[in-house]
Amino acid sequence: MRETEIAVVGAGPAGLCAALAAASCGAAVTLIDREERPGGQLVKQTHKFFGSERQDAGTRGIDIGRRLSERAMSHPGIRTMLECTALGYYADGVLCLEQNERFIKLKVKRMIVATGASERMLAFPNNDLPGIYGAGAVQTLMNVHGVRPGDRVLMVGAGNIGLIVSYQLAQAGVKVAAVVEALPKIGGYAVHASKIRRLGIPILTSHSVKEAHGKEVLEGVTVWRLDPGWRGIPGTEMRFDVDVMCLAVGLSPLTELLWQAGCEMKYVAELGGHVATRDDNLETTVKGIFVAGDASGVEEASSAMVGGRLAGYAAAASLGYCPDFETKKKQALWELAELRAGPTGEKIRKGLAALRGEAC
Repeated sequence: MRETEIAVVGAGPAGLCAALAAASCGAAVTLIDREERPGGQLVKQTHKFFGSERQDAGTRGIDIGRRLSERAMSHPGIRTMLECTALGYYADGVLCLEQNERFIKLKVKRMIVATGASERMLAFPNNDLPGIYGAGAVQTLMNVHGVRPGDRVLMVGAGNIGLIVSYQLAQAGVKVAAVVEALPKIGGYAVHASKIRRLGIPILTSHSVKEAHGKEVLEGVTVWRLDPGWRGIPGTEMRFDVDVMCLAVGLSPLTELLWQAGCEMKYVAELGGHVATRDDNLETTVKGIFVAGDASGVEEASSAMVGGRLAGYAAAASLGYCPDFETKKKQALWELAELRAGPTGEKIRKGLAALRGEAC
């Protein structure tokens, strides 16, 4: 039986910031991640962040991840456990882990769940053909391993991830045939859409995939226009001869650990699915369990980092550390409000209001 004051499950942007915040207050932290290195989604994000200087605006995600990882790995108050999977949390405060085929019991006083999110897929005929990837998998192939996924790609989804990965594919010399979006308008930032449009890549809104073609591998994709009821319109089909289809159709919070721990959960579509109800300190209905990052609702990495910082300070304060917590909390909440302001943050604001049972 090992012991720690605060366990942080997930070493992505939220988890790293949570661990660093809690450790800066003097708490003993154990940072846990199933991957071989920390950083989460940041390790494959080569684009520069928006926001303000406080949220590392103008810095590439890979550089933010590297800096946070180095700080966490070298901090004397943080013990890092990589290639380690959290199996379950129990009422006596024991977090069960598996690492290197060894079963480990970790006695914790507080736990911060920052497990991130998983990619969604689409249902259509032949959606299991080799050559059909999630956008995150394509980013990993290109930006982490330096491998092009194919020669000609159809991107499905015009949110920020779809637009950014389309541009990265084009930079890598891959022909992007088109970007297909089911909604009547793009969901990502206009600056990202403008960059790929300048490359001559068409964005087809109100379109979706009808079926994929191929025997052993993907050989083509047929898309069609959608009517206002989200039904395909016969006669509007277009076929694209591609060897890769990249799906960027959203993320779902990874909340299995929260369910298993008995946290109250609520389905909020705007936040990506089921998320834990929590207070302003990001503490769930199970005392001592906090949540941060995409596990608390899918947002941009900048918001995940600020939320992680708030959860870290809150967990430390609940143990008697962080005497200036209220000041730190006020600053973090102000930054989150700033990041969620404007038209681009309307979806998140609506989701958070629904989570609280309020009208937006």
